[in-house]
Amino acid sequence: MLRAVTKTLITSPISAARTMSHCSLSGKVAIVTASTDGIGFAAAQALGKRGAHVIVSSRRQGNVDKAVSLLRNDNIEVTGTTCNVGNKEERERLVKMAVEQCGGIDILVSNAAVNPFFGNILESTDEVWSKILDVNVKATFLLTKQVVPHMEKRGGGSVVIVSSVAGYQPMQGLGPYSVSKTALLGLTQALAPELAQSNIRVNCVAPGIIKTRFSSALWQNEEATNELMKRISIKRLGTPEDIGGTIAFLCSEDASYITGETITVTGGINCRL
Repeated sequence: MLRAVTKTLITSPISAARTMSHCSLSGKVAIVTASTDGIGFAAAQALGKRGAHVIVSSRRQGNVDKAVSLLRNDNIEVTGTTCNVGNKEERERLVKMAVEQCGGIDILVSNAAVNPFFGNILESTDEVWSKILDVNVKATFLLTKQVVPHMEKRGGGSVVIVSSVAGYQPMQGLGPYSVSKTALLGLTQALAPELAQSNIRVNCVAPGIIKTRFSSALWQNEEATNELMKRISIKRLGTPEDIGGTIAFLCSEDASYITGETITVTGGINCRL
């Protein structure tokens, strides 16, 4: 078996090089928002391990410093900065830093999200809706719009938007948040055909119940976890690494013919819109 594989690599060097290069992101520059913990950090780690220079960001400098240190310990090229994606000036500074310090932008992973409300959707306020839609949806679009010219200069790129299983099946108590995640499914489909002409692919990942600090209210309650497990075919909660690997795939040449799609990573939770 090993001899046959070796012979194939020797006789087909071009094919072998192409196969190995598909998963490589060497020379690529990737911005990952909200990337000092959870899914964002796992995405940065997965992209970095495949050779990308990753730019991590968070609202707090201490979190940025910690993430940068951890990634550098993995021999990952990384730059870190604070960024509140809901703030126009901070978004602009993030993009400017990527261009000036790293030479351009090839990948954007829009992961930042907020959820300041839990309860009956009819009790949610104007302020709640404004904050959730501004950060989860509007900032995703505006940041994508900002990076597009820089991706075009490099011949194309990849945008991955992080939605949620809640975008398909709204979760009780998380009405406004769920609606914002549904909007991201639509945003992905709206952007994809517009940007395809610039060789920029736009895809979405919809995680299920992933064991992160952000979702701790869902999985720290034993009764709630038991109910969730009834809906999950793979009888475990997801990990950030489950999502990070999927994001890295979507940014790679292996996914070069995929755009406008949402990949659900839910352990088998049935998703329909």
